[in-house]
Amino acid sequence: MLYKLFPRLRLPDASSPARSRDSFVYIDRGMSVVGWMPPKNPCGRYIYRLWSAFTTLFIIILLDVSLLISYSELSSFTARQFLTSLQVAFNCFGCSIKASYTFAGVRRLKLAKKILDRLDSRCETSEHRLQLQQTATLCNRIYMTYCAMYLLYSSSTFLGSMFFGRLAWNLYNPLVDAERGLFSFWLAGILEFLWMTGAVVQDLMADVYPIVYFLAIRTHIKMLKERLRNLRMDTNMSEEENYKQLIRCIEDHRLILDYCNTLRPVVSATIFVQFVLIGIVMGLSAINVIFFSNFWTGLGTGIFMFDLILQTFPFCYICNMIYDDCYEMANCLFHSNWLTADRQYRTTLCFFLSNVQKPIIFTAGGIFVISTSSNIAVAKLAFSVVTFVRQLNIAEKFYD
Repeated sequence: MLYKLFPRLRLPDASSPARSRDSFVYIDRGMSVVGWMPPKNPCGRYIYRLWSAFTTLFIIILLDVSLLISYSELSSFTARQFLTSLQVAFNCFGCSIKASYTFAGVRRLKLAKKILDRLDSRCETSEHRLQLQQTATLCNRIYMTYCAMYLLYSSSTFLGSMFFGRLAWNLYNPLVDAERGLFSFWLAGILEFLWMTGAVVQDLMADVYPIVYFLAIRTHIKMLKERLRNLRMDTNMSEEENYKQLIRCIEDHRLILDYCNTLRPVVSATIFVQFVLIGIVMGLSAINVIFFSNFWTGLGTGIFMFDLILQTFPFCYICNMIYDDCYEMANCLFHSNWLTADRQYRTTLCFFLSNVQKPIIFTAGGIFVISTSSNIAVAKLAFSVVTFVRQLNIAEKFYD
């Protein structure tokens, strides 16, 4: 049943065409839903701009304003409500910045796809085409997994609060008075849930695109390593043909660097925002779970904390793997069969080797190197926040 609804989650037949673009089918649809990916039809683009303006106004701007206004009446919050709202508020403010950068960087995402098309043309063997199909299936599965986890947070938080007679986030809503009656209470809660779900979906798009796009390029890096390892291994090829193979590998490496440089500004901004916020938000969430949550609200907050880890750790791990791949590429090139080659081949290989030895490194805001060690370092701030609350006995004062 699941594969009928989402056929891209199943590995296609070997006879099916293999394209890196297939990795982005579902995420492109998600970006279309939130107003970031306009249709190709010129007439539809004008109508779509209204939808983009609507999502930008209500999710990126008015949601943050509503959160700020809701704090003008702190007496209406319980301690659990306040922490649940505050942890989401920090994340929403960061989400607005990340969403703005991602929306502005959609043009770069399209340019990256064109570079992938050129790299796909080098996949001539059935093994390479199978790798492209496997990567596309993996990327679509990752996207759907993220969708399930992010929407599980908003749903569990909504239901866990509503059935206990409290609004989940207590957003400022001038149109519906939740205290007027049961119908108004549920209407306000449902509107609040839909509003927050829109922000969750935008946050999802900003968090999952680095994983999907860089898993796609890592597949081409692995295939380039294989081609480097096999240079001058075919005894039936002439020296001129071997030299052309080396030049094509250099061109592929240049395309990979162009791909990374195309996406670097967008990734740098979004990951920097997340690095800045993750420690504070994780700390607030931990305090909420330890001191104030019941089972159901604690479940929602626990899912929220797990989603926070998903925002940075997988991409940081991919950056580590790409760094290691660059080191292995240099080894593959150095250990290829070049000692008996002519002078032109060896001179070109030496220049290429000096370039391959430079690793592909990404930085968050030009400050933090994006890696698992950096992610762990910024996440440690959460323990500092919890320790600060314990030492000042802030939680006990709420109970008093």
